[in-house]
Amino acid sequence: MFVLGFQGSPRRGGNTNFLLSKFMEAAGQSGAKTHSIFVDKKNIVPCKEYTVCEKKGFCPIDDDMTHKIYPLIRKADIIVVATPIFFYSTTAQMKALIDRCQLFWARKYRLKLTDPGQGTRQGFLLAIGATKGKNLFEGLKLTMTYFFDAVSAKYAGSLTYPGIEKPGDMKNHPAVSEDVRRAAEKLLKPFLKRKRILFACKDNACLSQMASAFMQHLGGDRFEILSGGLHAADSIYPAMEDVMQEIGLDMAFRKPQSIHSAVDGKPLDWLITMGDKTNIKSAKGVFTLHWDFPDHRGKQIGFIRKLRDDIKNRVAELIVQLKQ
Repeated sequence: MFVLGFQGSPRRGGNTNFLLSKFMEAAGQSGAKTHSIFVDKKNIVPCKEYTVCEKKGFCPIDDDMTHKIYPLIRKADIIVVATPIFFYSTTAQMKALIDRCQLFWARKYRLKLTDPGQGTRQGFLLAIGATKGKNLFEGLKLTMTYFFDAVSAKYAGSLTYPGIEKPGDMKNHPAVSEDVRRAAEKLLKPFLKRKRILFACKDNACLSQMASAFMQHLGGDRFEILSGGLHAADSIYPAMEDVMQEIGLDMAFRKPQSIHSAVDGKPLDWLITMGDKTNIKSAKGVFTLHWDFPDHRGKQIGFIRKLRDDIKNRVAELIVQLKQ
């Protein structure tokens, strides 16, 4: 399970940072892998409204959104946004990131593509404000509703704190530690019940990427799906992305990774090796299957389509098997 946090305040050591740190600490203690992004320190160019994303599904701006943040959003099981209130909304830094996620909105609603993780991804808001107005957080909550929808996450709740202005106010808040513990526990609980399944092949660029996407799409509520390769490629196989897009599944921003990175030192329940002989060894107690497939490299797109359909059928059969 991967929890991604966005710290939207320009103050690194302020109240917002404290709140997000407490939440991510609680998530880590529950068994999640966590990663926090200090948004102000990233190179994020504000949206220029080129509209390329709505026509072609990508953003032409070359910055940290493209190379770092988009892939992390797609990888995340849970996305946590932490921000102070600036004029009844988020900070300019966080708003720039949100606006650039119009790309995901366009892929979802204009190009009609489905993120395989959309059925399970959750979004959570952490916010503080200096005043105590009745509607202090209403504008922000509306923004977050649409942001989380764009990145295919369900808005799962929030913790909001008015009257937080001076340094240390959040740290000295009498209820924050218990608030955060309960919220993190509730949010992570469904994810902790899932069985861990790794799909592994030589390079994690085609076969295991397709299998993990189908498994995530069809059974992500019951299984934590991982994919990795013996020797991770630099990028996913372009023809694989094309044939998955033909059936409406969005593989954009996926990056190959090693088996070691995918597993992250935590035990597996199932291991599915794919391709020809992979020499991938499983740990004791891990149920292992091998799906034999011919080498796809250099083959025409029709060949990749047949692989896609075969993998989809095998994943569907595996889900039935695992239910028994």
